Amino acid sequence: MKKFINQADDFIPQMLEGIYLAHPDRFRFVNDDVHCLATARPVAGKVAIVTGGGSGHLPLFLGYVGEGMLDGCAIGDVFQSPSPEQILAVTQAVDSGAGVLYLYGNYNGDIFNFDMAAEMADMESDIRTRTVIAADDSAGAAPGDGQEKITRRGVAGIFFVYKCAGAAAARMDDLETVQRIAQKAGDRVRTLGVALSPCIVPRIGKPGFHIGDNEMEIGMGIHGESGIRRGPQLSAGQIAEEMMSWILADSPCLRGDEVAVLINGLGATPLEELYLMYRHVHQILAESNIRVFRVWVGEFATAMEMTGMSISLMPVDDELKALLNSQADTPMFRQFPA
Repeated sequence: MKKFINQADDFIPQMLEGIYLAHPDRFRFVNDDVHCLATARPVAGKVAIVTGGGSGHLPLFLGYVGEGMLDGCAIGDVFQSPSPEQILAVTQAVDSGAGVLYLYGNYNGDIFNFDMAAEMADMESDIRTRTVIAADDSAGAAPGDGQEKITRRGVAGIFFVYKCAGAAAARMDDLETVQRIAQKAGDRVRTLGVALSPCIVPRIGKPGFHIGDNEMEIGMGIHGESGIRRGPQLSAGQIAEEMMSWILADSPCLRGDEVAVLINGLGATPLEELYLMYRHVHQILAESNIRVFRVWVGEFATAMEMTGMSISLMPVDDELKALLNSQADTPMFRQFPA
């Protein structure tokens, strides 16, 4: 394992200390725990949005805390959920009386711990919470054997949900409206990824899975979960065709719609390759009579040093377009109003 770390056990606390030192005017930690991150610029009377999840995915999750997006984040170790107590501490720190929306990915540990935190927030602090769970992974729609419950993981498409919900909260919408908008965006987003190499969790010190030098896996999750199929690596155009065929078959997007597009790198894929992939995605959408409203290309939800990328599509209407176009300013994502 070749990484810029000291001791594996100290990796996340020291990383977080570096983030607080780099952005003291943006982030603060609460409850004397660096895993409990809150905005340093709270807005009185605004619905607060709290997210959380395991580390190893920057800029997801904490990188979206800031103006026009989120207000707090509970941070777990690499690929591990934060505790209910950490989520509660963040909730108490960011609540300003308008309620708190919990917005996170569809993973059992996160669901259990956020549900417990919501109960504690109600009983201990009389804080109203609502929940929206992002579940955008089209690989979760793969046909099973009829015995397994089919679930969708929360992956890079949560960025669109953050953006829409955060913009709604920033214009001082109430808790029920922010929840509705987050759910609306989440219901529309579909994502599919492809991996060319594994990633290494520092505490483990070796790849969690193996992909051959000439192999790829379509649909692999951001923690290395099994995908749809593994096989010989194809050309970029062939990969885009296969991924887009699957996404469009699963998506609520129809011919004539406008879509927001996210081309996301998983940690070790050059921007040049991401833009090359977008070229193919754009061509496929044009051939399908689907118009591109706006596109984001870069790293939005990574998996340590995994070589790979994902494509997210979200059909948009006037309400969602206005929210996507609004200003956002966080240490790891900035957008000027369109």
